[in-house]
Amino acid sequence: MIRSMTGYGEATAHIDGTHYFVQIRSLNGRHFKASVRLQEEFESLEAELESRLRKHISRGSVTLKATCTDDTEQAAREINCRALDKYVEQLSQSKHVGSGRVAIELGSLLELPGVIQPPGDEGERIGRVRDVFAKLTDQACAGLVKMRISEGQMLEDDLSKQLGLIEQHLAEVKERAPDVVKDFETRLRARIDELLAGSTIAENKVDIIREVAAHAERTDIAEEITRLGGHLEQFGKLVGQDGDAPVGRTLDFMAQELLREANTMSSKSMDTRISRSIVEIKGAIDRIKEQVQNVE
Repeated sequence: MIRSMTGYGEATAHIDGTHYFVQIRSLNGRHFKASVRLQEEFESLEAELESRLRKHISRGSVTLKATCTDDTEQAAREINCRALDKYVEQLSQSKHVGSGRVAIELGSLLELPGVIQPPGDEGERIGRVRDVFAKLTDQACAGLVKMRISEGQMLEDDLSKQLGLIEQHLAEVKERAPDVVKDFETRLRARIDELLAGSTIAENKVDIIREVAAHAERTDIAEEITRLGGHLEQFGKLVGQDGDAPVGRTLDFMAQELLREANTMSSKSMDTRISRSIVEIKGAIDRIKEQVQNVE
């Protein structure tokens, strides 16, 4: 079973007046690359959530966004009165403030470092959020993987279709290949007979045999046909195998090998019918190369 690298999953929870939300998106990527976006006070959880993503996803560019919204009065941040008093004390010593030239705005004082602090026990709050985010991340990953499997089935169907086309045209090439040398010999003899007509020059059969043998060696694609067939068989097994093991990179490599053999056949073949079949084979391989870029 193959899986796509594109997917989406989300999960939410409402616990004790607090709303939690986790959203995960994944796109194609050569390796696993995660981007975890959290509110500033929860950034310490980034490494843990990325590690959790790796348990479900092995390849692709993954973005996780998690938010926590507290609708209760406990969401109110605490004012550090001692810090605020210290700021006011220092400002009151300024000649500008004392003379009334400058007014002290309360809102500005609240923005000073250390005046506003997170509500309650920060460690306890992060611990509570950690547990919820971990659970929601697993749930969102399950939805994302389900979508990846669904899209992977469509990829598998298309890849199987392209493999079938290649096998069909490869069979045509294999059937035609033995006749290529015979046709060349026939054309060569006909040409020689035409050139020697009315001439006293005798036909040299040894030269004809040598030329036919040289042509046969230059255009022999039996080895490429065998290798291409072997690659197709291996590719088909990877596409249809059971389990969740990632095969995208292997399929990408195999697609390059398929194209290599097809290109070699194309460069060797001088037969029109074989060339047409190879063009169809290369077209199917290009489609395969495009599709395997989406496989995990």
